[in-house]
Amino acid sequence: MIAPPFTDHALVLFSGGQDSATCLAWALARYPHVETIGFTYGQRHAIEMECRAPIRDALAGPGLGPDHIVDLAATIASLGRTALTEDVAITMTEEGLPNTFVPGRNLLFLTCAAAIAYRRGLRRIVAGMCETDYSGYPDCRDDTIKAMQLALNLGLQRRLVLETPLMWRDKAATWELARTLGGDTLVETIREHSHSCYLGDRTQRHDWGYGCGACPACDLRADGWRRWREPG
Repeated sequence: MIAPPFTDHALVLFSGGQDSATCLAWALARYPHVETIGFTYGQRHAIEMECRAPIRDALAGPGLGPDHIVDLAATIASLGRTALTEDVAITMTEEGLPNTFVPGRNLLFLTCAAAIAYRRGLRRIVAGMCETDYSGYPDCRDDTIKAMQLALNLGLQRRLVLETPLMWRDKAATWELARTLGGDTLVETIREHSHSCYLGDRTQRHDWGYGCGACPACDLRADGWRRWREPG
């Protein structure tokens, strides 16, 4: 059954990482009904999926709706190996991109999210893509998101809105946004429960949270924390 569209209902792409947790808090502060969607795709850091429930519990309220899980493991595995889905060293490719780039991943995520949003009557799709502090992934760029919004609206004949509240924020600004949205409580929730490390390492606790401390995702998160805590 397809629900009629509600202009102020949202679906958040929620991985269990810092950015998506901040986006979930952002959406809950704006919209009366917010649902979440997560994806399994054979990621090395699959532990991020276990981090989602504690964060949802911490942010639970009357506006938080159902969670949806989509399994894309077989689909993405068939598209080729990457350092995000295989146990290989993280390096730069000849194209100048890190080999953690999973071609088409975010495009698949947004397509699946749009299909669920269509059926659930959720007009707004909120995602944590950012091209300020990021690894250079082309499917995180603002132009890509705008193009996807157009394509999805044409293909579904529905006026969906793709919102990326972190697009022009660096990681220091993302930490500050979390504090603005939920004070020190939300910052601590993100530090303790979210997961962004590409290697799935939760054995080491740093000031900024858990991670190996050496992969590109940890580097970005740690640098953002340092700049936020020590401005200037």
